[in-house]
Amino acid sequence: MKKIYLLKLKKTAQKISVMTMLLTAAACGEMQKNDAPVIGKPEIKIENGRLTPEALWAFGRVGNAEVSPDGETVLYTVSYYSIPENKGNTELFSVRIDGSNKRQLTRTSARENSAKWTNSGKQITFLSSESGSSQLWQMDADGNNRRQLTDREGGINAFAFSPDETKLLFIADVKYGERAVDKHPDLPKSSGKIINDLMYKHWDEWVETVPHPFVADWVDGKPVNERDILEGEPYECPMKPFGGIEQLAWNPDGKTIAYTCRKKTGRDYALSTNSDIYFYNVETGISENKTEGMAGYDQNPVFSPDGAWLAWESMERDGCESDKIRLFVMNIATGEKNDLSASFDQDANHLSWSADSKSVYFVSCWHALTQIYRADIASKSITKITDGRHDYESVVPAKNQTLIGIKHSLSKPNEVYAIDAASGMETELSLENSQLLSQLKMGNIEERWIPATDNKQILTWVVYPPDFDPDKKYPAILYCQGGPQSTVSQFWSYRWNLQLMAANGYIVVAPNRRGLPGFGKEWLEQISGDYGGQNMKDYLSAIDALSKEPFVDADRLGCVGASYGGFSVYWLAGHHEKRFKAFIAHDGMFNLPQQYLETEEMWFVNWDLGGAYWEKNNATAQRSYANSPHLFVDKWDTPILVIHGEKDYRILASQGMAAFNAAVLRGVSAELLIFPDENHWVLKPQNAILWQRTFFNWLNKWLKEK
Repeated sequence: MKKIYLLKLKKTAQKISVMTMLLTAAACGEMQKNDAPVIGKPEIKIENGRLTPEALWAFGRVGNAEVSPDGETVLYTVSYYSIPENKGNTELFSVRIDGSNKRQLTRTSARENSAKWTNSGKQITFLSSESGSSQLWQMDADGNNRRQLTDREGGINAFAFSPDETKLLFIADVKYGERAVDKHPDLPKSSGKIINDLMYKHWDEWVETVPHPFVADWVDGKPVNERDILEGEPYECPMKPFGGIEQLAWNPDGKTIAYTCRKKTGRDYALSTNSDIYFYNVETGISENKTEGMAGYDQNPVFSPDGAWLAWESMERDGCESDKIRLFVMNIATGEKNDLSASFDQDANHLSWSADSKSVYFVSCWHALTQIYRADIASKSITKITDGRHDYESVVPAKNQTLIGIKHSLSKPNEVYAIDAASGMETELSLENSQLLSQLKMGNIEERWIPATDNKQILTWVVYPPDFDPDKKYPAILYCQGGPQSTVSQFWSYRWNLQLMAANGYIVVAPNRRGLPGFGKEWLEQISGDYGGQNMKDYLSAIDALSKEPFVDADRLGCVGASYGGFSVYWLAGHHEKRFKAFIAHDGMFNLPQQYLETEEMWFVNWDLGGAYWEKNNATAQRSYANSPHLFVDKWDTPILVIHGEKDYRILASQGMAAFNAAVLRGVSAELLIFPDENHWVLKPQNAILWQRTFFNWLNKWLKEK
């Protein structure tokens, strides 16, 4: 289920004259080839220093840092969004690891992405939709000589060259299953879908294609002799909905491709998380399962620079999508496997090798802060490199002892940083949002440890409004996290932004309740089979502790959340004993028996709910369903806003509609915000602004207005 806003601001128009476009594009090394307006960085003036929904969408969104072969330059993307155009655009930037020579390499309307250094760093190859579909393009390292390389029917989703660049690995969609028109060619306009097995829908799509990895010879700048690595197999690689090219890797000698695949379909796929790492021999075309017998998710393989080792992320148990993420390494010559994180009660994410092949860098969350770590192969020791109140989301080595990471916090969006691997000292390189941030007043963030009902301590972030006055009383919001196993860390969100809530005059209470990673396995796993149990007590302990503060108005408390957080809101609506004066639930589970049969990934409900609702002798399952929020609607007495997307196939919109209908029939003040074109998130700019305005209008109505 895994993984806000109202002052006026002035924004310059996004329309750019043709002459300006030509001059600007020429300065970046390439001329815009059409008259489409280029969505770039908006100029915005903040009134009174307060964050607003519009200001939130003015931030440049930094991602995908790639280090040049000489280790001296970082290539990264920045995405900009236009509210009037209701869409975004992604551009390419580069900067040296000492922070010098920052430059924008592209300025087009074509959404350049997935860029990689090629030809020893002299060129950059990337994906662009400029031709009408996603194809490979190339330009010089300074942005000049832009040209299209491929024109493949169906396009290319992602790619990676072999180390010597004589072969191209790429991802493309292939047809999956039989469609109605295949059986009835005389009905080409029929929209009906004939279903005969599970996994017919996934996340936000009807499953009619699956991604496959292809390998081709790269000759004179073109792919030839294209081969489907999974030819004739109905499996997906990378795995949907989140997998990308990181689920595949080239061996340094270019003879082997490691790839991630869960070789299951239909009902078997829906019930299992057992994926494996396969080695594909480029010469023979034969695949070999290298993690056979390992039951959970095995994914994201990374070869060491010397080709002697493979590292990957591994979960132990089949069906547990939120199991501990272990750092496994394999000696390729002997096949011996070792868990380097066996004594490390944390996850290990985003692996990358040191240049000498003796250690692996990764990021890991502990006590709601995500830092960079290093695991040494020989000693199996793990060392924390960074410190501070932030979340690193990626790390890759650069020249000498320099690492490149992307990090954010509750008060700052993603930026690219250079980190000294020995000292942990950091230098911001991208500085994409410094000008906008300089205009904003962010609220202070306090780390509190609040005793739970069982005397364990709950780390709770408290975000105060800007210019907080302890002599005044403020309304407060309890933030309920989704996942359910997703840490309330130093996350930066473009929807559930805690600083935006604070900027609207609310004290935000965000507890790391039971069921979240970063606090050890016992804390993480307590929630499974105990929905409505200890984690709900944790929420109430946190809001009760803050409501006793003299600056919190205990008569003006709200409760908000999405996904499992939405379930939490629905559940608390029937159990809060009049603590709250307003609720907001986004994409939440309302009727658990209904959810069991509506969701697509059955392993999740089987693990977290304990099984099917018809298993009358299954005590865990029966406890879960006995805590379904729909059973407590008779106790609902507090205004509630329900939000849902109709393209959400993880938690169907019927859950939100049922909750709204129940509230109305009960005579409870309620409002429904439904998005026919959004999934589990709200991704379109104008929909997001509507979401945020509706969110705060509802809270203000019940927590501020007399």
